[in-house]
Amino acid sequence: MAMLVLRIRKWRIPLVGALVFLALLYGGVSVLLANGVTKAEREAFDHTPVEYNLPFNNVEFTTGGSDITLKGWHIPTTEDSPTIIFVHRLGSSRAGDEAVGLAARLWAEGFNTLLFDLRGHGTSGDGKVPGGYFEQYDLLGAYDYLIGRGVPSDNIGVIGFSMGAATSVLGVAQESGIHALVVDSPFANASDLIAQEVARRTPVPKWLVPLFGPGTKLAASVLHDIKLGDIDPESAAAGIDFPILLIHGMEDERIPVEQGIRVHAASHQSSSLWLVPDTDHVDAFLNFPDEYTERVVAYFRGRLGQP
Repeated sequence: MAMLVLRIRKWRIPLVGALVFLALLYGGVSVLLANGVTKAEREAFDHTPVEYNLPFNNVEFTTGGSDITLKGWHIPTTEDSPTIIFVHRLGSSRAGDEAVGLAARLWAEGFNTLLFDLRGHGTSGDGKVPGGYFEQYDLLGAYDYLIGRGVPSDNIGVIGFSMGAATSVLGVAQESGIHALVVDSPFANASDLIAQEVARRTPVPKWLVPLFGPGTKLAASVLHDIKLGDIDPESAAAGIDFPILLIHGMEDERIPVEQGIRVHAASHQSSSLWLVPDTDHVDAFLNFPDEYTERVVAYFRGRLGQP
């Protein structure tokens, strides 16, 4: 009996030490993952309205519920024409992914546009980049800016790309004054993409990330006040009471097309889904600019009226 007690004591300290080490390792990696998905690199502008001979005004406003200053371009046509708010993807800017080229086409069709940089991007103020959780308030800040300038709410539409598409679904679901939404390459739920995004932006292998899911969610909540479980465009889409237009490349390697299909399935029954062949992430306009423009213009005219 005495020998058994001695053996237990002999192994207790190493065992406790190993458990403490594993707990610290788990906590450290969870913090690393949570921190790794709250930052984005600032990109220089690919294009500007000047290159397209567009009239524009430099504008700035604060994000909803905060004092972060967001900066953008307002590209006007006529005062009573509908205005389309652009919401860019993670790590991009108001000028990324040929956004200015699309804005030029919308301008030629009679639409005003508002392109702005989300927090932590472009020339806007610093802020955490939590995959759409706080960015939805940036969109609502842009909406409030237009309302403050006298634009009627039924004259405002939104188009979002990638994370900006998810952000747009979350924001529009909160704001009943917005009645038109185009989403290009959205994800359905942030939790589904944590492994992929973390593997892309941190040294942790993709296969290992799911083990740290609960710890990452806890660390994101405690350290950054980010509720990863609430970044759920699929559920938010179900609360939008009008048809949306959803676009997704069928060869999307960043956000699989199944994610967009899920968002569409959850949305209003009259929503439209354009699955774009031979197209990678957010490349539908680049690959099919004429058809893209026609579909988007037809949708916005149907929802907001003829400019």
